[in-house]
This record gives sequence, C-alpha cells and structure tokens, in this order.
Amino acid sequence: MAALTVHRWSAPAKLNLMLHIVGRRPDGFHELQTVFQLVDLRDEIEISVREDGGISRPHGAPGVAENDDLVVRAAKSLKAATGTHLGAEISVRKRIPLGGGLGGGSSDAATTLLALNQMWGLGLTSARIAEIGVSLGADVPVFVQGRSSWAEGVGERLTPVTLGADSWYLVIFPGVSVPTAAVFQAAELTRNSPPTTMRGFLETGGRNDCEAVVRARFPAVAEALDWLARFETARLTGTGSCVFAKFRSAIDAERVAARVPDTWRAWVARGLDSSPLLEELAGRSNS
Repeated sequence: MAALTVHRWSAPAKLNLMLHIVGRRPDGFHELQTVFQLVDLRDEIEISVREDGGISRPHGAPGVAENDDLVVRAAKSLKAATGTHLGAEISVRKRIPLGGGLGGGSSDAATTLLALNQMWGLGLTSARIAEIGVSLGADVPVFVQGRSSWAEGVGERLTPVTLGADSWYLVIFPGVSVPTAAVFQAAELTRNSPPTTMRGFLETGGRNDCEAVVRARFPAVAEALDWLARFETARLTGTGSCVFAKFRSAIDAERVAARVPDTWRAWVARGLDSSPLLEELAGRSNS
C-alpha cells in the first residue's frame, strides 16, 4: 500500500483580552462579550487522506481518548454533513495545554475542518464550516474565521479587529486544568455585566467575569495571577487556568518569563491579527 501523503497545519491559541457575561439565554447558554486575540503559540495537526472512508487518530493529547478528541469529532461531523466517501488519518502535536482557556481543542477542530474541506475537495464556505464547528465548541467559529475578533452571543457573532502584530504576551500555565462547565454553572458567577462596545474595551481594558470564580476554586491560578501582577496587569483567559500579561516588547516579556517558577509552564507569545492557517490554506490551494 502506498504511503499516505501527510500535510501539516497550524492550530493557533487565543487569549480572551476581556470576557463579560451580559446575560443567560433560556437554553442555559450565556450571552458573552469578548475580545479574541490570536497568538503564535500553536498546536500542529498532521492529516492524510484515507480512500477507505475511515477516520483515525494515531497520536493525540495524552489522556484524551480517540473518540473524544475534537479533531475526530470534527472530521466525522464534516463527513456526515457532506456525505463524502473519503476519510482521514489525523495526528495532533500538542503544545497548547488542556483546560488552560487558550482554545486549543477548538482550534484543533477548526483546523481539521478547514484542512479537510480543502483536502477532500468539498468547496464549503467558511460560514458553512463555522456552522458545523459551533456544535463542537463555541470558540470554533473564531478559529474558522482566523481573525482576532470582537465577539458576542455565545462567541459566534464575530467582528474582525486589528489589534496589531507588535503585541507581546507572557502566558503562564500553573499546572491545573479548569473545566469550563464548572465555571459557567457556578452560582456565584456574575451574569449581568452591562453591555459594552469595542471602543469601551479599548478605553477601559475590560475584565474577565469568570476570574473571581476560578480564583476561589483553584488556588494555583490565584497564585499565578498574584505573581504575574507584580510585573504587569495580570488577567485570566477564558474560563481556563492560564493567566497572561501584555508587555511592551518581547525582551520585556522574556525577562519576566525567566523568573517564572519552575513548577509552572510559560510562553512568550506574539499577538496575531490573522491565523497562520489562512496563509497555509491559500498557499496549498495555489500549488
């Protein structure tokens, strides 16, 4: 049997520069306002087309069962939605920590959908791909769009924004995974923040309404926030455990990164206005 041709694709992380919860819908989902900043910390997805229609994942994140992996679920959802006879072998090279609030699973799923749309020759629009993706996770559409964005609704109503590629962030993972459901189900979670605008965020910086809940329930996260706040304004991203601060330069961020306790993982990440995946897709469609 001929060896499968492997294509490698990027799956970037995101930061929530702010996260306001402005209400709760009758279906139980929360109405949000957030700013998604893409960063150059990324997973790598390796995909080969299978002619037999099977979907397999030889390598993935440690502890994540194949059938539970969002890349497998994404591939199966796309296959079911289009009726293609093709399959795929998908491997995930993880760098983005699980449960960190960096959107790694959603980004992996979005990359899988976009890459397979091209590799399977489906010709779906990005809007249709986002419709398929939102059932896998509320953050999937922003990674399908591939732009840093102002977001509302459950995170699916997106307006691309230019935040500048000269922004540098120190991101710290304090070694714990925070389950999103536990945060959103917390009785003490604030759910009535007054609506704001992108201009309001730029003027005030906003906040993360989930931070108080995560601080109280996960002492390691509170410790990381307090440590990072000694150097710059420290924030929680999403509903996860990662904390971050913005710095004026990579050098400034690296100086603080060198002082991060050995028990934590840390990355200096550059802000991106657009996903590297968009360039990869365009390059391969023209080759």
